[in-house]
Amino acid sequence: MLKTRIATAVVLAALVLGVLFAMPPVAGIGLVALLMLAGSWEWARFAGFEGAVGRSAYVLCAALLGGLAWRATGAWGAWQWLMLAAVAWWFVAFLWLALVPEAIGRASAALAGLCVLLPAWVGLARLLLVGRPVPGGQLVFYLLLLVWAADIGAYFTGRRFGRLKLAPSVSPNKTWEGLLGGVAGGLVVAFAGAAYFGFERLPFVALGLAIVLVSVVGDLAESMFKRYAGLKDSGSLLPGHGGVLDRIDSITASIPFFVLGLGWLGVLE
Repeated sequence: MLKTRIATAVVLAALVLGVLFAMPPVAGIGLVALLMLAGSWEWARFAGFEGAVGRSAYVLCAALLGGLAWRATGAWGAWQWLMLAAVAWWFVAFLWLALVPEAIGRASAALAGLCVLLPAWVGLARLLLVGRPVPGGQLVFYLLLLVWAADIGAYFTGRRFGRLKLAPSVSPNKTWEGLLGGVAGGLVVAFAGAAYFGFERLPFVALGLAIVLVSVVGDLAESMFKRYAGLKDSGSLLPGHGGVLDRIDSITASIPFFVLGLGWLGVLE
């Protein structure tokens, strides 16, 4: 299983590198759109849509709303407001996880999927179009490295040292030791990113730490909805990893905070 997981990760990393650095931004935007539509297809099962017709309708709804959100966020101000709304949603998701993880219905699950996927699609796609002071592709790659480092650190630390359960009612395999390992992995990338981009170290590393913690909420939120739907994985598209949502859950939560953080640091205007 571990070899399969690593092999899939290597292929995905090569694909991401090729799209971000060897192709125009429109290719990256197209890839993000495909991932979000695939994520919508998988999320439809969380909302109880088992048949192809129901799942297709949910994907179509996500695509239409995503198109409207894209058209409405051409200016930085509108883009910023959408990210703020997404941050508000993730605070609600955190409270949901902490207080009433069992209080899920089909309608709330369907709405939650749109709140997770649509802002992530718009935020990541528009970030790819940034040209200065840092190319958007580099910023996106840094975000991916940050989340991946946290995920890898949490995975191996949790397997080796994990004892104290983080959220047993939602994701029994997550531990506090794994969380600390993820934070350590993320901080390494955050310090390296500050040095590479030449940003002020303390604020940029603080943003990186916030992203790592938020990514955990994204992971747990997907686990909460999978548990409600009685699923182990969101899908089977990625050998060793499960479905698309199993790979992008942490990233969907991270994107709004990352975009706003870059704005507050003066990187985006």
